[in-house]
Amino acid sequence: MTVINLLCLPYSGASAMVYSRWRRALPAWLQVRPVELPGRGARMAEALHTDMQGLARQLAQEQRLATSTPYALLGHSLGALLAFELAHELQALGCPPPLALFACGTAAPTRREDYDGQRWREPKSDTELIDELRELQGTPEQVLANDELMSLTLPILRADFLLCGTYAYRQRPALGCPLHVLGGEEDRASREQLQAWQHETQGSFSLQMFPGGHFFIHDHEPGVLAALTSALEPLRLTG
Repeated sequence: MTVINLLCLPYSGASAMVYSRWRRALPAWLQVRPVELPGRGARMAEALHTDMQGLARQLAQEQRLATSTPYALLGHSLGALLAFELAHELQALGCPPPLALFACGTAAPTRREDYDGQRWREPKSDTELIDELRELQGTPEQVLANDELMSLTLPILRADFLLCGTYAYRQRPALGCPLHVLGGEEDRASREQLQAWQHETQGSFSLQMFPGGHFFIHDHEPGVLAALTSALEPLRLTG
C-alpha cells in the first residue's frame, strides 16, 4: 500500500497545525503533513513574508525532498493561493508533480475582483483586522477580546492579508495535475469565481460546494475529509 503525503498550507493568521486533528480521521494511507510558514508556530523567530512568489519559492526549496514520494497539495483561503504557487515553483525546480491540488475557500487566481480588491494592498489597523475576523466568523469572541492573544496573532494576520492583497497572477502553462475546488455556499467567493480554477489545470477538475461560510472546512469536516479521500484513493499505487 502506497502512502500519500498531504501537504497542507494554512489560512490567514493560522499555524499549519490547524490541520493536525485531521490525522486521526483520515485513513492510514493518507498522511497529513502540515507546512508551517515562517513567522508562526515552530518558526515564530523567522521573518513574516508579504510577497507570495518569494514565499512560494522558499517553500519549494524546503519541500523538494517531500516530492520524492507521492504527495498532494491542499490549502484553504490564503493557503489555496499559496498551494497553487507552490505547485508552479516545484514544477520549475523539476520536481515530480502532485497527485492532486485541493484549493478550498477562495476565488481562482484570475478572479480576484471584488474579492480582495484594493482593501488589503496596504497594512490595516488592529481594529480593521479584528473586524475582518469577526465578519469571517471563524474566531470566538473571547479570543478577539483577549489582548495577549491578539498581540501575537495580528502581526501574522496583517502580513497574511498583504500576501493576498498584493498577489499578482502570472500567466504560465497550466498545471498537469487534477485540481479539486471546495467552496462554502455562503462564502464570499461565488460559484463562478470558484469554477474559474478549472483554467489552471490540463488535468481533471471538480467543484464541490458545502453548506456554510468561509470555515466550512471545519464546520463540515467529515464531508471535506470524505471528499479528499474519495479523490485520492483511485490514485494510490499498489505495491
